[in-house]
Amino acid sequence: MISLIFLASLFALPTDTFGAPTEAVPVSGQSISLLRRNPSPRDVTEWGALAKSQRDNLLAKYAGQTTQKRSTGYNSITDQLYDSSYYGSLAIGTPAMSFDVILDTGSSDLWVAGSTCGTACGSSPTFNPSSSSTFQNLSTAFDIQYGSGYAEGYDAQDIVQMAGFSVSSQGFAVVDVVSQSLLTSPVSGLLGLAWQSIAASSQMPFWQNLASNNAWDSALFAVQLTRYTNDTTAQQLEPGGVLNLGYTNSSLYTGSIDYIDIPGTPSYWYIPLTSLTVQGTSISITSGTTAAIDTGTTNIAGPTSSIEAIYAQIPNSQPATGEWAGYYSFPCSTTVNVELSFGGATWSISPADFAFAQTSSSECIGAFFAADTGTGAPSWIIGDAFLKNVYSVFRYNPPSVGFASLSSVSIAENGAGGTVPSATIGTVSASVTNTSDAPRGHALSTTLSALFLAFSAVLLL
Repeated sequence: MISLIFLASLFALPTDTFGAPTEAVPVSGQSISLLRRNPSPRDVTEWGALAKSQRDNLLAKYAGQTTQKRSTGYNSITDQLYDSSYYGSLAIGTPAMSFDVILDTGSSDLWVAGSTCGTACGSSPTFNPSSSSTFQNLSTAFDIQYGSGYAEGYDAQDIVQMAGFSVSSQGFAVVDVVSQSLLTSPVSGLLGLAWQSIAASSQMPFWQNLASNNAWDSALFAVQLTRYTNDTTAQQLEPGGVLNLGYTNSSLYTGSIDYIDIPGTPSYWYIPLTSLTVQGTSISITSGTTAAIDTGTTNIAGPTSSIEAIYAQIPNSQPATGEWAGYYSFPCSTTVNVELSFGGATWSISPADFAFAQTSSSECIGAFFAADTGTGAPSWIIGDAFLKNVYSVFRYNPPSVGFASLSSVSIAENGAGGTVPSATIGTVSASVTNTSDAPRGHALSTTLSALFLAFSAVLLL
């Protein structure tokens, strides 16, 4: 779902916490820890609503789409709603104000709730433009459409900080109208980590400004996510992993990183899906099939015919109904083994991640669901159900996605609990100025009918 962002110095944590690097890292940057939020106890009705929201918003997000000083940093992540989404923190304005935002490699816009959002934004912290001396209103309408909601506001620019990095005149949107329950505290918005070409605002994403201006030691960012979906004692907030900016943390993975180049002009982080095996049986994959790697999606979406073929390998599985439409149920007692390949190494999905939710004492809902995205969009959307099983790297040049096996350090964090990172404003060690987006003075309505949803799934609860 959407369920990944990254505010390095925003989290003052010891270097051995939440996957912080054990190797030497320049003092000019840190990582950002990710967090997650869990409601307890788990409610089947809420899970059904979340599942429907994920599917609706995924289709809205993807269907019909076309698609100075160098340093490193890391940011702790929060795991929210039993692995349904992951968020981190960033800071906006002068003086800097910190906000929690969903980390989403499946979209490209940064937006946060504004101070005039009203009751629809609930208790989520909001951004007050008048409190920032460096804020600039671009007087351009901003409109994001989800399958089950919307957010409206206007484009702006200001200083944005994350993980010890700062971008002046960074483009983002201030949202003052949202659907009821779109935001769930403490989350205030979303940070898009895909490419500028699919940005609703047309403005360059935060990560791309840093990478293109040589702010990082290596022009890439990497994500490690934790698993709590099978932990019945999980708390509302749990350590969610880490986002590394400008480097890869060798303590979090073993072996080499298997990179797969993005075909054509970068838009989503999409790569070829070449093989899929369920219970040892190969599922037919059409030649040229592409898959978007999306931290903002909780589960894994694919063509209806392929999803049917997957569950045909699982005895006593059957299509789910109602809000679960598009999903399948299967006996919880069945251990389901799935392997994926993107043209290089083969990667396994833990059976614990295949079981998305339990609807009765014996029946579970699988993480793979049907969503036909249509022409011009990736056929498969690979979300956190897969990404929890690998160390994922998103490289700027050449544009590519890489995966590596998790180390024992990473695996030990699954279900381990611990202190949840808290957002604080740290020292900026590397700064760049966004010169790619000239301020615009005319009104322009932009609709993002391609924003995805596992992110929205959790925000909509």
